[in-house]
Amino acid sequence: MPDSKYALILAGGSGERFWPLSRRARPKQLLRLVSEKTLLEETLARLEGFIPRERILILTNTEQENAVRKLLGNLPKENIIAEPAKRDTAAAIALGTGWVAVRDHAAIMVVLPADHVIANGAAFQETLALAADAAEETSELVAIGIKPTWACPGFGYIEQGKPIRLRKRPDNEAIHRVVCFREKPNSDLAESFLRGGNFRWNAGMFVWSVPTILREFNRYAPELADFISQLRAVGNFDKALGERFSKLPRISFDYAIMEKADRVLVVEAGFDWDDIGSWRAVANYFEKDTRGNAANCAITAIDSSNNIVFEEDGTTIALLGVHDLIVVRTADALLVCDRHEADKIKDLIGKLPPELQ
Repeated sequence: MPDSKYALILAGGSGERFWPLSRRARPKQLLRLVSEKTLLEETLARLEGFIPRERILILTNTEQENAVRKLLGNLPKENIIAEPAKRDTAAAIALGTGWVAVRDHAAIMVVLPADHVIANGAAFQETLALAADAAEETSELVAIGIKPTWACPGFGYIEQGKPIRLRKRPDNEAIHRVVCFREKPNSDLAESFLRGGNFRWNAGMFVWSVPTILREFNRYAPELADFISQLRAVGNFDKALGERFSKLPRISFDYAIMEKADRVLVVEAGFDWDDIGSWRAVANYFEKDTRGNAANCAITAIDSSNNIVFEEDGTTIALLGVHDLIVVRTADALLVCDRHEADKIKDLIGKLPPELQ
């Protein structure tokens, strides 16, 4: 395997699902939702001993750059880049590819979202190591697939085909060829995927070699490939980023590359995984009382059940005769909503004063 592995951590996001705790300048990955560390800090910590910090690139945006730099003060300054414009994941991964290619044109590259919860760090690194071996030996794109625990209509799915054995790991059965990527299904289709047993959630985690991903960009996204070439020109990285990035197509990486590529493998994750996409999901990490009230703080509750409470500043929260609510209090805002309406919290954002968005 090439001596060097690099990681690209995608740390943008709009900060809508966890309002009022999240804001545009403080999205999910900058929140301390399930531990004393932010999700971004947890993502970095999971790579310790696997990829050195000087080989980790954090991509964020201009609204969140200051907060990310303050949070990750021990990371080299040049390893944090704020995208000049929002251009979705294809442009972001092209930018990351150029950054890595300038440093090592033969490196193995790992792409990770910054906002997932993974408890088993050792198993996480074992899965990435297997994916890196597969990427190097086969020169294919490798996706990490999560075995579904329920028929979730909110995730994309990967249909896996025949198993692939590596020369280096002939006994491993976790690698399969990808038949196709499937967009977010309706509930009935998600149920059929679950029953089929050969579908995995697409968690947006990928591994490949730099030559492999350059080949795929050249084949399927020549405009992005040209951008990468300009980034790699000697002394031209900052100039190309400033002048070209905001003109790139706004398209997801899955649509631009993964759904079109015909040489893709999926490695089944050997670790636990949670996308924690809403307050309802975060509540699984809170203490619960006998009536199902979940809270990150001490609460007083009478004749109340199945409520979710998050309190930022130590204020006492008391519940009386209420059920199925989400109550979130920060220094400057209070949210009270039906827990079954959690997915619509983002609809509130546009109606709020700008300073609360």
